[in-house]
Amino acid sequence: MEFDIAMTDELLSTTRAVRKRLDFDRPVPRSIIEDCIDLSQQAPTGTNSQGWRWIVVEDAEKRAALAEIYRKGAQGYLTEQGRQAEQSGDRQTARVLDSALFLAENLQHAPLHVIPCLQGRPPEGAPVIAYAGLMGSIFPAVWSFQLALRARGLGSCLTSLHLIHEKEAAELLGIPDDVLQVALLPVAYTRGTDFKKAARPHPSTIMHWDSWQA
Repeated sequence: MEFDIAMTDELLSTTRAVRKRLDFDRPVPRSIIEDCIDLSQQAPTGTNSQGWRWIVVEDAEKRAALAEIYRKGAQGYLTEQGRQAEQSGDRQTARVLDSALFLAENLQHAPLHVIPCLQGRPPEGAPVIAYAGLMGSIFPAVWSFQLALRARGLGSCLTSLHLIHEKEAAELLGIPDDVLQVALLPVAYTRGTDFKKAARPHPSTIMHWDSWQA
């Protein structure tokens, strides 16, 4: 099979963290989420563990409760980060944080909240390799899920601030103690699909060949 490189590169380079352009009024069919999660299951996992678990929250009351949990963790942090960005003149970061505050205020309106999880938790004091293996077993699937959404005209945003109050979210959704939440993604159709590449440094400025170079 020959891939369309231009189309593949466009998908990879324009799948953005979408907040203000999420369409809160358009329902998302369950079949699309199932298709995207089906594709995500082709992602690699550590030792072929296949410990992915996904919670899709459609119920309006639960979405509202999750949004409150998220805001408890988000608002003070985002406000302070935004203030620092404005003081330093970092306009791009200030715009991103303004968008993040918008999402925090409106998270409950996203038609779906998707929480990727892993079966199992690292033991207390586990070495870095344990965390690397766990996160490496779920985030490739999360990114595949987001790419699949983008290809179908939907957007998402990987967030983690609700994890400050992870236990409250677990109680709300009946998540067992041995299941690890790793993120929360609001999912919706997007208003328009004309997303562009973000400004990023040239690869040569972040690469080191053979050894670290100051």
